[in-house]
Amino acid sequence: MNVPEIEAREVPADAYLLDVREQDEWVAGHAPEAVHIPLGQLQARVEEVPADQTVYVVCRVGGRSAQAAAWLNHIGRDAINVGGGMQSWEFAGRAMVSESGGPAFVA
Repeated sequence: MNVPEIEAREVPADAYLLDVREQDEWVAGHAPEAVHIPLGQLQARVEEVPADQTVYVVCRVGGRSAQAAAWLNHIGRDAINVGGGMQSWEFAGRAMVSESGGPAFVA
């Protein structure tokens, strides 16, 4: 599987960031501008993903997002995997928010 990849610190601030992690992971901490569609729901909800711009796909460490990016590219979308996932995002000091009201972290 050859999927384009970018480092978390290089994702543009105005990027369409698609988070494909599970609900509990999302609640614990995510990028403020991210859109959440769990990997298992992506095929059914693909129309929610813009077809006219690059989609940066993120998960916890990069495996699920690589699968999602490969599938999106296969159906004609422009998708790039965020290497290292949210762990790299957090390590790079990028902004994160929590849905729980507590401090954001990568679950």
